[in-house]
Amino acid sequence: MINRDTSTLGALLVAGLLLLPGSANAQSFLQSGIGGSEQQQQRQGQSQSASGQAQSGGQSSNVDATPRANWESANYGPVVKPNRYGMKAEPPKAEMDKLDPFGANLFEGGFRGTMADGLNSSYKIKPGDQVTLRAWGAVELDQTVPVDAQGNIYIPSIGPVQVQGMNSQQLDAQVRQAIQDVYPQDVQVYTNLQGVQPVGVFVTGYVENPGRYAGTPSDSVLYFLDQAGGIDKDLGSYRQIRVERGDRTVATVDLYDFLLDGDIQRPQFKDGDTIVVEERGPAIAVTGDVKREYRYELQGQQLSGRDVQQLARLNSGVSHVLLRGDRSDGPMAEYFPLDEFASQTVQSGDEVLFSADKRAETIVVELEGSFYGPSRYALPRNARLGEFLDAIGVPKDMTSVHDISILRESVAKQQEEALEKSLQRLQTTYLGYPARTAEEGKIQVQQAELIERFVQKASKVEPTGQLVVARGNSGIADVRLQDGDVVKIPETNDAILLSGEVTMPQAVVYTPGMSVEDYIEQAGGFTPRANDDEILVAHRNGAVIPADDAELRAGDEIIVLPRAPTSNLELAKSITQILYQVAVATKVALDL
Repeated sequence: MINRDTSTLGALLVAGLLLLPGSANAQSFLQSGIGGSEQQQQRQGQSQSASGQAQSGGQSSNVDATPRANWESANYGPVVKPNRYGMKAEPPKAEMDKLDPFGANLFEGGFRGTMADGLNSSYKIKPGDQVTLRAWGAVELDQTVPVDAQGNIYIPSIGPVQVQGMNSQQLDAQVRQAIQDVYPQDVQVYTNLQGVQPVGVFVTGYVENPGRYAGTPSDSVLYFLDQAGGIDKDLGSYRQIRVERGDRTVATVDLYDFLLDGDIQRPQFKDGDTIVVEERGPAIAVTGDVKREYRYELQGQQLSGRDVQQLARLNSGVSHVLLRGDRSDGPMAEYFPLDEFASQTVQSGDEVLFSADKRAETIVVELEGSFYGPSRYALPRNARLGEFLDAIGVPKDMTSVHDISILRESVAKQQEEALEKSLQRLQTTYLGYPARTAEEGKIQVQQAELIERFVQKASKVEPTGQLVVARGNSGIADVRLQDGDVVKIPETNDAILLSGEVTMPQAVVYTPGMSVEDYIEQAGGFTPRANDDEILVAHRNGAVIPADDAELRAGDEIIVLPRAPTSNLELAKSITQILYQVAVATKVALDL
């Protein structure tokens, strides 16, 4: 029998096990139960028997059952040590130069758009600046005076006052003291640093457009770099940027501080200063489950795994890290749990690949249709449809349990890929043949237009991904559920839906004993474009079968496919096959 951990499943199914009055579980409606359980038991017995025979005799004693790798260790993954055949498994390295450097989008922020006014609190006064001076009381003054080449401002009746190198607060105190030395009583003083002298700064090194650019002394390094087109992504360094004044370096800027924490050095520029962007230093490539894959530049030749984690901004769920690169004894590749990687040493040229390689132990399954209780359930990863349905309460007289099906994303993807391949075969088969006569060429042009229109329409359909789990009258297949599955338990339905190439597509009440032809005649018959040889019946459990082989039941849909609009028999056959495929995947008769 199927192994069902009812205690675990019951805890996870919240209210599912508490069947409401007047209800039943979905599985109890199926006369034959879950098919295949006895066969599974037989297979288990055969497996145990075969295992015993292998251990007891024959050639089994010569078989080396020792695993070639310790797959149970924490470092499972790529094997790079020589194995018994003298080979190494060497995963290919990503090309580091194909990755953008960390900070590559920095100069898309428009730093050049606004020039600073130079009047921040730490600004140091220099020759050429303008100072507004006002005094009232014992003496009246109201004028703007420049800072001369000696660093002085001249105050009438007072004389020159040295202000070069002072900030705005020091300026106010210096001027106030100078005036009060002459007019010690009844005088009030106000000063304001009104404007600063522009500077020209050279930007060179590994930038896009080296040159001399205008700004103010308080403009940031980013302002001047942005005017120069930003740092060369392939060759420039984001961590080694020097500000040179004469023969000395007045500041070294690391843009990673700004990118990560918002901090940046703010040297006060002077006319003639030079900003030099160094060549890119040692770097590592970081890929995988991270916010963005980048090439990260190192300050030295190595850094710790913990530092890499702080730089890379990992996605949630990351559990393992693949570290590969070259060492003095040859290429290496090691696979670490995330916590162990923190203490590892990452060197220049290494590639670090983060991955969410720890499988979740629970899945989430959704219910649709006729049932009691919540619509979403957290289940064990190995939960099966049968045990899940056993725990679901449904209205006894309102539920069509024989029409249970599953909507599954992977099935929808497979249907989409299969349809895409069919359309590609259609184009390959019937397009591109050379015409031997003018009349034949004209026919081929018309045929090509037909195929292109058909392919364009067919490529837009979206498969439902409905998985048929019903086994006719023998129950429901006990398939293993997958994360994201939607289990459909439809209500009973007394209607028959007619769609496709019928004169009046409609829903009519199901009448026992009526045939497919009777329902179509009731809907006005076929349209002129109908293919009366291709009529399908779609059951609500997802099964789509030819009408001649179908036994109608309430809730079914009758689909009349269109006739391919071409006299080419082979082309018509190919289009009809794809129309059938679309109908199975979507329950829609594609309109031609």
